[in-house]
Amino acid sequence: MARRAKALLLAALVSATVAHAETVVCHLTYGGETKLVVAKPTTSPYHVAPVAVGSYFLFRIVFRTEPADLAGIKLYTYADRDAGPVIIHQASYGYPYANAAVNGFSGLNRVYEPVRDGELEYWCELK
Repeated sequence: MARRAKALLLAALVSATVAHAETVVCHLTYGGETKLVVAKPTTSPYHVAPVAVGSYFLFRIVFRTEPADLAGIKLYTYADRDAGPVIIHQASYGYPYANAAVNGFSGLNRVYEPVRDGELEYWCELK
């Protein structure tokens, strides 16, 4: 009985930890459409794939909470060129970071297409 009680307590603690895990949510607006991109903490930043935004941009969120000396949030915007992705914007934020009253922790950012004159607008928050 004691073993079962410990197992239930452990399951409850794991469930509570997962339920309270923070995420980064970025609000991307391009071509009049807004989409949300959500990122959970990762321990493998090189395996985080970018998300396509329209036909030209790729957006990538790398959210690390540990180890403490590497904790942070990095946001990357790439131009999806024929020869492969080219980084055109990068922003770094320490962790933990507090959201502002408007436009989260990142503030409002605008990234422009160097060829087609389009605009990607984004802001990100910690939830």
